[in-house]
Amino acid sequence: MKMTMHINEDALSDVIEMFGCESKTEAVNFALKEVVRRKKLRALLKKGMGLTADEIRDGYEPDYEPRPLLVAEGKGGKYESGRSD
Repeated sequence: MKMTMHINEDALSDVIEMFGCESKTEAVNFALKEVVRRKKLRALLKKGMGLTADEIRDGYEPDYEPRPLLVAEGKGGKYESGRSD
């Protein structure tokens, strides 16, 4: 879907640089998917997984990189448009 938006250029540049996005469209799509993923993760954590706060904190990985997980989700997911902009 095409649309016109006002996007913070510095934030967009940061996403492109930090996550290696090859286009502005890819960067915006990546950022949107990541926000949704994080919201779902927070809801899951809030609901609980049978772990204590200390166990969850100990499981934190400071070098976490979300890109491989998103690639593993594959094409055709809920937010995929099928376009390769």
